[in-house]
Amino acid sequence: MITTSRLILRQWKAEDTPAFIELNADSSVMEFFPSTWDADKTESFIKTCSQLIESRGWGFWAVEKKQSAQFIGMVGLNQVPDDLPIQQSIEVGWRLAKKEWGNGYATEAASASLSYAFNTLKAKQVVAFTPVHNTRSRRVMEKLNMTELKETFVHPRVPVESGLSEHVLYEITVQEYESCDL
Repeated sequence: MITTSRLILRQWKAEDTPAFIELNADSSVMEFFPSTWDADKTESFIKTCSQLIESRGWGFWAVEKKQSAQFIGMVGLNQVPDDLPIQQSIEVGWRLAKKEWGNGYATEAASASLSYAFNTLKAKQVVAFTPVHNTRSRRVMEKLNMTELKETFVHPRVPVESGLSEHVLYEITVQEYESCDL
């Protein structure tokens, strides 16, 4: 479990499932994904996340507000899949309920995730990527002092016809992280 001033990043609970199903069915939240997710896909994702956290101690954690214990989404770390051009990297990622946007929660939780990556996992770098037009996520990456790498890449698991396959890539190294004020 990781705590910040306002949030708790933790292992998934059964009671998170309905809210995460609703979150993944929201077309605004999933605007930069090829489609929304149904209950089966969401439940499978939660199961995978839970198993990874259980086996290695980290992953995409469930996020709740400290004061209310309300589940608001997921933030955390993931090993970049082998079919992406940024292999052998850890990514930081987030997905929060739309009603929680604009409160700085994604940046706060992602910053705590970066701290875990660099201080506990001893990562040399962490990356983040998103479709080129996802300005909200790109702003979070910039607030995290991540640097945009100028080359884009075509995500192999995002259909070209979706218009979302071209991705930007951001990175922060351990040296950059240690010299910034996150």
